[in-house]
Amino acid sequence: MNAPSSARVIPIDDNAAFPRAPRTLEDTGLPLLFLVELATKLMFVRGQMRLTEISQRLHLPATVLENLLAFMRAERICEVMRRGETDGDILYELTDAGRARASEYLSRCKYAGAAPVSLAAYVAQVEKQSVTKMRVTREDVNEAFRGLIINPEVRDQLGAAMGSGRAMFLYGPAGAGKTYLAERLSLLLDGDIAVPHAILVDGEIIQIFDPLIHTPVEDHSRPAALDNLMRPDLRWVICKRPVAITGGELTLRMLDLDYDASTGFYQAPPHVKANNGLFVVDDLGRQLIKPEQLMNRWIVPMDRHHDYLALHSGTKFSLPFDVVLVFSTNLMPSEVADPAFLRRLGYKIHIGPMDEEQYRNIFTRVCEERGVPFDQVAFETLVNDYHKVHGQPLLACYPRDIINQIADLARYRGEPARLTQDSLHWAWHNYFASR
Repeated sequence: MNAPSSARVIPIDDNAAFPRAPRTLEDTGLPLLFLVELATKLMFVRGQMRLTEISQRLHLPATVLENLLAFMRAERICEVMRRGETDGDILYELTDAGRARASEYLSRCKYAGAAPVSLAAYVAQVEKQSVTKMRVTREDVNEAFRGLIINPEVRDQLGAAMGSGRAMFLYGPAGAGKTYLAERLSLLLDGDIAVPHAILVDGEIIQIFDPLIHTPVEDHSRPAALDNLMRPDLRWVICKRPVAITGGELTLRMLDLDYDASTGFYQAPPHVKANNGLFVVDDLGRQLIKPEQLMNRWIVPMDRHHDYLALHSGTKFSLPFDVVLVFSTNLMPSEVADPAFLRRLGYKIHIGPMDEEQYRNIFTRVCEERGVPFDQVAFETLVNDYHKVHGQPLLACYPRDIINQIADLARYRGEPARLTQDSLHWAWHNYFASR
């Protein structure tokens, strides 16, 4: 059951990509008493503050805060200490009663940062900038994978999958390049999005913006005037489409809200922070939980494009599930999921060994990068006398790893790195731990 919403949605200009600044307290989409609590905590933590400073900290226009502060003064929560030449220079301070209230508020929740946005506003904005609205063309894919040696069929599969917005399952042997290709998909994410610092759900604060996942972009279109009615809503950060990557550390608990009892507010799970972008589950099968358990967690979100989360109070609500979900694993699809789940995966893409020509191209390129002269005879020896004899497939990771071994030995000996029979023998047996 969704949490109730008691306030208006922040106005969003249909002709603009991002939300516009609220013009009134009601336009914030937040309850008045919540805003009083937030401003009171901020002033308790920061001490005396000018109107402009409060505006910058709460990311709300001064014209909106003037009415809020007038209400707080009427309730004897704060008072004017000094008036400046302009309204923005007015200096405010909490009263004794205000400080007492602030202590009570902070005992419940220590959040005193940017004002959140309403759940309804967040849902509307995520849907507006959905990743499924991107158009990925062959030209886009060719540009993203420029200079990369990749099977043309695999390249087209990845491009079509990204254009569809559906989940994909990359599988194949370790070292085939699955993780690298999954990360490379981020180059196909197009357009900027608005990410809120936080959202408010049933009186609880959930932080969304994460500097480890979200990359802000400079927005030259923002007007400088503090109370300009056309300025964007600064509670939202304009960012590149996000990319979140998780691996063997992933647990089911990490996919729920993370409540910190010491601060009194929540962190959104990684797939929520990745909304409107890319979410990669790398090394599927290495987690502490069974792959089936982890995969089953995604059945409802993949089907319905929304996920259900719960507050510690028991309140349940839904959020959009708007990500390109990528699973990467060394296991076969049948080993990690049942047929019912596999049907929901849009694309199952095998990333396997390379042919000899592709392998030679990678080997040649790595030699150039490391300053090791390429030798065709030595390369043929590597393929015929080592790979084929020892049954090692031609995987994308091997050229760099083998050349690095040769370069390490040469640096240690104080001599130029060369591709010789002896250096290949040393690198191969050192790398594969064979005799």
